[in-house]
Amino acid sequence: MALSRSERRDRIRLRIRKTVSGTEQRPRLAVFRSNKEIYAQLIDDVNGKTITAASSRDKDIDASKVNKTEAAKLVGKAIADKATKAGVEAITFDRGGYQYHGRVKSLAEGAREGGLKF
Repeated sequence: MALSRSERRDRIRLRIRKTVSGTEQRPRLAVFRSNKEIYAQLIDDVNGKTITAASSRDKDIDASKVNKTEAAKLVGKAIADKATKAGVEAITFDRGGYQYHGRVKSLAEGAREGGLKF
């Protein structure tokens, strides 16, 4: 029996989540990618709290009228900026079951350029 794309991604995502976890000092950068938008949030899994979040729907990124890959890079830079204001320098990256390619890779590179350490 063949798995659907979403079922396959869920299996991969759960496999990743077995090993990747965020703390207050080193939160998890979780990525969600829909067909149109991309979302990123820093999560402290120990306390079950979201520290900060950014998405391509934010006003400044949405107004820039760039393609989806470039928007993902802007989201990465935005989340890095918000993280440094919250006192976070190092993170663990959770690609959410997506391939580390395209928009997900672009978001990660934007976060690195913004000063986050993976």
